[in-house]
Amino acid sequence: MSAETPSIDQRHLQRCIALATEALENGDDPFGSVLVAADGAVLAEAMNREISDADPTAHPEMALVRWAIAHLTPEQRATSTVYTSGEHCPMCAGAHGWAGLGRIIAAASAAQLAEWRASWGLPAGAVAAMPVTDVAPGVVILAPVPPFDAQMREVHRRAASRALSEGDG
Repeated sequence: MSAETPSIDQRHLQRCIALATEALENGDDPFGSVLVAADGAVLAEAMNREISDADPTAHPEMALVRWAIAHLTPEQRATSTVYTSGEHCPMCAGAHGWAGLGRIIAAASAAQLAEWRASWGLPAGAVAAMPVTDVAPGVVILAPVPPFDAQMREVHRRAASRALSEGDG
């Protein structure tokens, strides 16, 4: 496949990175997600808004779960795919499992993010970094996805630099 015609997965992961970058530019942590139907149609997208909304649960995956519950049948949810810039945290993984959403394709894994944060001198996150399947064992996940993980590493490096310069690290 040529670079001029990216696969469906590549297009959606690129959009997740764009959303994560936009979230960072808005002052939030860099995460973005896209909910896609079985036929490849984009159903909804969201970016992290935990700082701008003053709500630590305003993760994009939670927004997509809420949207899916309100708008999709259980069958449609089960055949959907959530593309995301980073593997779900335990809260989002639990919500994903309870909602009965389909597979997850994540640019970067939770383990990668935890390793990156530690290497930049940032504290661990508020909840444990763990694989989605430790929380929702029935969910199929593909993470990380090169070269998108390297792109997200750079976006998270920018976020870490901002946090350290603001004294949030």
